[in-house]
Amino acid sequence: MNWQDDQKGLRDRLFQLLGVDAGGASFAGVQSRGVQDCHGWCLEDLLFQGANGEDIPAFFLRPPRGHAKVPALIYAHAHGNNYAVGRDELIAGRPALQGPYAADLVARGVAVLCIEMPCFGARQQPNESSRSKALAWHGKTLFGQMLDEQRAGIEFLSQHSAVDADRIGTLGFSMGSTLAWWLAALDPRIRATSALCSFADLETLVGTGAHDGHGPYMTVPGLLPVARSGQIAGLAAPRALHIGGGLLDWSTPAVAFEIGRSDLEAGYAAAGAQEKLSFFVDPQSGHVETPEMRAAALDFLRRELLD
Repeated sequence: MNWQDDQKGLRDRLFQLLGVDAGGASFAGVQSRGVQDCHGWCLEDLLFQGANGEDIPAFFLRPPRGHAKVPALIYAHAHGNNYAVGRDELIAGRPALQGPYAADLVARGVAVLCIEMPCFGARQQPNESSRSKALAWHGKTLFGQMLDEQRAGIEFLSQHSAVDADRIGTLGFSMGSTLAWWLAALDPRIRATSALCSFADLETLVGTGAHDGHGPYMTVPGLLPVARSGQIAGLAAPRALHIGGGLLDWSTPAVAFEIGRSDLEAGYAAAGAQEKLSFFVDPQSGHVETPEMRAAALDFLRRELLD
């Protein structure tokens, strides 16, 4: 088997473990509930209908009608054990961030779709524990549902008149980081991904007990015998990937981070795309976005989506 066949085989196996269809994902419908100004652009309040009939709120930050097509991001919000915060993170931020990303992305001419994940914001019920258990009984996973909704978001962006479908990326912090690099691994339409403060070898985290810091949403039964974190993230190659983090972060301890980094670098080397992989590592920071980390992420997105 060649490198491309290996990639496809692993990707198909991951879809099976996640309990979702490897085919295209899309929303059953979408309703616009109004538009307000946000830093000179339009912040559209969307309500998607999921395949299971569930209402899924989202914010779509886009240029005004008549503007030339722009690059776009799936912005994956964090967890933080604060279930009240979902899509609002895009415009209001959270304490672990340097501030909301909305203004920075508008200033750089990048549209953003932030989908409220199950268990958060207006979707707090059923809660994370209940959803995870119910999906497991059906041979599915909450993480798979989240990723499937993000994949449906990519489909929405790729069809939207404001968006250049060849320049779609992902961005996220913490839970959003994990969603971002998994999404890039699973969906070849993603051109560039910036993942901050959640990238480490999971088997190492399990061995130390640090995995328990993650919520139930992230549990994928049977994953560890199939692939390590860095091997999964390596499925993004040869597309652009940026990993940021601090080595005092409980979710990215040095030993687990270095194993993930080594696997990831090997994947990009196999694809002949080493120049498309970048890291920003702060040995002295924890589970927070630093000013330097924000700057590195934005510079990466400018380079890979705008230049």
